[in-house]
Amino acid sequence: MFFERPDSGEIAILVHLDIQSEAEGDAREFEELAISAGACPIELITGSRQSVSPRFFVGTGKLEEILLAVNLHQADVVLFNHSLSSSQERNLEEELKCRVLDRTDLILDIFAQRARSYEGKLQVELAQLKHSTTRLVKGWTHLDRQKGGIGLRGAGETQLEIDQRLIAVRIKSINKSLSKVRTQRQQGRKARKKAEVPTVSLVGYTNAGKSSLFNSLTKSKIYAADQLFATLDSTLRKVQLPDFGTAILADTVGFIRDLPHQLVDAFRATLEETSEASLLLHVIDCHSEQRFVLQEEVDKVLKEIDADKIPTLVVYNKADLLDTDTPGALPEIERDDNGKPCRVWVSALTGAGMEDLLQSISELLGEDFIEPELQLDPHQGRLRAKLYNQGAVKNEDLDEQGISHLSLRLPKQDFLRLLKEEGLNADSYLPKGLETKGSD
Repeated sequence: MFFERPDSGEIAILVHLDIQSEAEGDAREFEELAISAGACPIELITGSRQSVSPRFFVGTGKLEEILLAVNLHQADVVLFNHSLSSSQERNLEEELKCRVLDRTDLILDIFAQRARSYEGKLQVELAQLKHSTTRLVKGWTHLDRQKGGIGLRGAGETQLEIDQRLIAVRIKSINKSLSKVRTQRQQGRKARKKAEVPTVSLVGYTNAGKSSLFNSLTKSKIYAADQLFATLDSTLRKVQLPDFGTAILADTVGFIRDLPHQLVDAFRATLEETSEASLLLHVIDCHSEQRFVLQEEVDKVLKEIDADKIPTLVVYNKADLLDTDTPGALPEIERDDNGKPCRVWVSALTGAGMEDLLQSISELLGEDFIEPELQLDPHQGRLRAKLYNQGAVKNEDLDEQGISHLSLRLPKQDFLRLLKEEGLNADSYLPKGLETKGSD
């Protein structure tokens, strides 16, 4: 299903219209998408319409303008920054005598190029297959029902029906393979949860600098580039947090305005790393003039994958591009009314603000952690063993009477559970101010 591509970039004509019935798109972003796909945009044709034409999407005058540009530049492809129906694509190709792709086709092509892992390739193929099922008629209009006769009799299916059946079989096979991947991911998350290792997931608009930030925090060398969708495959690495310990940092695919639903569905297995995370780092290009609009677009996708309720820390990246007198130009932590970190200004390129970011992550992850002091008699060895198995013991001293003096650090709920299992009164062991009296 992957597109065949020439050795050099294809000459492309871009079409971007402001339609009153549609949300306004970004022509500059569309041009970056085309370049990311390997095209050579030679001309951008713009315009506006009250509504789209059912046959060609554009009006006859604009169609003539596009045709003139195609012939003038000998273009290989015309790219629309809109969603086209299969009939509109077919009609446009007949008139323009070259390939026509819409925004979804373009994004799917980029994903096809960037997928590296087995899982990523499966997910891209699944998205392409789902998208192609509505466009099969575009490629098979020249074929009629298979003819009968000696040696030619059969089920009487059209080529279109055969392809639809074959695609349905392949989709079923891919979903089965992805189900195994999803099971493996769930097992990994269960193991990390059992070991009390939280997951911190990087989310954000494509090209916000997530991979660069990931590399800076984990000292890794995963691929990072100044292009849209440089990262498709989810990557996990350990990171050591000050005053907290080990956490898992996850780098995920970037979001984009009008992200095709086929991709959201296909990448749901990967996006589960986001929806199951303990904390989200919403990375934003603070130098972008559209940062607030792009932030809203990411929030929409997070809501779609049921990740909008997860605690989130906003990370304003690329602070090195700001003027020195701009708020946030110097790395800093912004806190809410409760004193919790809510925004951090950093630069993944220069490394400025990384210590502030790690400290903020530690504070947010450590909110439910307590550090009680516990004294255990020799006969309470079972509780002592449980605390060690959970990795909660920071220090232990043994006095002359054989009493163990333990310095602990663990989630409050786990501490309460362990005490309850041993029949101990929690309020006698909790630090002052954290007693359970009066609570549900």
